[in-house]
Amino acid sequence: MKLTVFFDEQLQFWVGVVESEDEQRLRAVRHIFGKEPKEAEILDFIHLELQRLLDATTQTVQTSPREERRINPKRMSRLAAQEIRQRGASTYAQQVMSMEYEHRKLERKSDSKRRQEELKERKFALKVQKAKLKHRGR
Repeated sequence: MKLTVFFDEQLQFWVGVVESEDEQRLRAVRHIFGKEPKEAEILDFIHLELQRLLDATTQTVQTSPREERRINPKRMSRLAAQEIRQRGASTYAQQVMSMEYEHRKLERKSDSKRRQEELKERKFALKVQKAKLKHRGR
């Protein structure tokens, strides 16, 4: 699991991207912190909200298997420096987040359509009821 916190130029907010990989499936979640988060805020996010957000994700992406082997300490420090220089999320994480966004957009659209239909039915029933009340005494 990896948490990357960076300043998003487009949103003008600090954003945290969590990438969780299990069984070669990657799940990613984006959390907007707002102003620059203090260490305590990040720890609160990790302890209180992170697992709930990861459980709520439905979209995953297949990742390539990695070889687990011992890495030279110098190479490890170079990789760590490269991770620090890298801004934002990995391409896999971006792909997962866009898939999740599209999925939620479709859910919102269908939910909105259902509510609209219920409202139409309710208005029609009320209209019919009023019409019956008008003609009741004749």
